[in-house]
Amino acid sequence: MEAMIPVAAKKDFIRWFLKRYRLKRRECVWILNYLLSHEKILRNVHFTDDAHFCPRAMVISTTDSNGVPFRFYKGSLMTTDAEKSFHDLRLHPDEKMFIQLNFLKSNSSPNYASVLEENPYFPMDQQVSERDRKIAQQLLNESVSTMTKETLMRHVDEALDANDEEQFLALSAMMNELKVFEER
Repeated sequence: MEAMIPVAAKKDFIRWFLKRYRLKRRECVWILNYLLSHEKILRNVHFTDDAHFCPRAMVISTTDSNGVPFRFYKGSLMTTDAEKSFHDLRLHPDEKMFIQLNFLKSNSSPNYASVLEENPYFPMDQQVSERDRKIAQQLLNESVSTMTKETLMRHVDEALDANDEEQFLALSAMMNELKVFEER
């Protein structure tokens, strides 16, 4: 697999990240700075939002996140020793390294999204398929529609009980709009 994200983009992201966030472990700052100065290694670095199941991965967290401070995974081994991961980076520059960064609002960061890649090792049976996503969206839409109808009907009944013709007409118009919208 050839790097889809250009090295220059990864460098820009790492610089941006280091300027804005404090890491729980200072060794992680050293590792990210090391990557900045070694393009050969950075070519094989892939940022992912979930490093589980990757054969070689790091999890790095900022002080404002709930994530573990640092983890390095290689095969079935795991360590919290950042120096070991640094040496592994140095000794195996041609191996892929997946890095998961845990920081506040990472899922809504356009900077992170610009370098984020799918985890190719994540088991297919644990991924949400497009079909499942559509079914979930449809269920959500139906639930919202049902709740809206029930709320409107309750307010229509209240307007009738209170003999509030103006409120009744306004709510009836809303009900009709909802029916027209649903028929599309």
